[in-house]
Amino acid sequence: MREALAQAWPGPSAPRPIVVIGAGGIVADAHLPAYRLAGLPVAGLFDIDGERAAATAARFGLSVFPSLEAALAVDSAVFDLALPPAAHLGVIERLPAGSPVLIQKPLGRDLAEASAILAAARRRGLLAAVNFQLRFAPMMLALADWVAQGRLGEIVEAEMHVNVLTPWHLWPFLQGLERMEIALHSIHYLDLMRRLLGDPAGVHAKTIGHPASTLAQTRTSAILDYGERLRCVLSVNHHHDFGRKFQDSSLRLEGTRGCAVARLGVNLDYPRGEPDELWLCETGGEWESVPLRGTWFPHAFIGPMSNLQRFAAGEDETLVTAVADAWKTMALVEACFTSSSAPATPIAPLPEAR
Repeated sequence: MREALAQAWPGPSAPRPIVVIGAGGIVADAHLPAYRLAGLPVAGLFDIDGERAAATAARFGLSVFPSLEAALAVDSAVFDLALPPAAHLGVIERLPAGSPVLIQKPLGRDLAEASAILAAARRRGLLAAVNFQLRFAPMMLALADWVAQGRLGEIVEAEMHVNVLTPWHLWPFLQGLERMEIALHSIHYLDLMRRLLGDPAGVHAKTIGHPASTLAQTRTSAILDYGERLRCVLSVNHHHDFGRKFQDSSLRLEGTRGCAVARLGVNLDYPRGEPDELWLCETGGEWESVPLRGTWFPHAFIGPMSNLQRFAAGEDETLVTAVADAWKTMALVEACFTSSSAPATPIAPLPEAR
């Protein structure tokens, strides 16, 4: 039964050439390995850093476009924007009208920019999706399948717990960003909660930095409001520099009929990572491990591109991470930052002795 759970998104029957805009670490570590695994053709890539583009292209046997204009001129292409959030809007406004495009998360730096990107995509008639690839990780597809079958019953507990040591130096563009941890990392977990549980009514959150880091925020606590029956919480710390023993990166879902625990191995010793795991247990039964056929990095990156290409070809009815749905995740991110900056409820002082 557990071996039959869905773990992969079907590929397009007639894959279109992919033009990758951006050649940073995520492209080399995940995008290009995923497309190679899936047999999705890559026409080439472009980056404003010519040396970086050449190095990445050489590693995968690809060509480098001499300019953004040349990259955007590829006929019948699907564009993969693997850019920092500040760069999305300018490129989107230059894409050929009606093009399919996969946009790296987040959808801009804040909700206002996400709204501008959404408006530009609509104005230009783009088939635009956002690369919320955690939804497509083999373990998460299997978990969503198990949830859809009702095997958990009513979900009453959802907890994302991350206690790791993240090598932030791998992403130099993060320096100076006013909004960091939630917008660039925990956004994955917020989006996943929306996928599994629906949209919350609100959120209580606090995101802060760390004395060992110059980044704006690297630690987050958040409570998502799903009413009086479902408790949903995120606890994220990227500074556990005390060895592997108590590091953790896991999602726990508990319901009235069962429980599921997913282990996100890539966060442990990133970017090398450890194997993902998915454990399922029904009330009164034993814990069973689901044999996974792939990992978050790079296998999950196959899903958003395959879904986009299939949707463009009429093979999928739904664009799972459509820009309008991604905007809702950005709205949740915005609410987290707003909550974090709001004053806390003061605690009553001890009454004076009489």
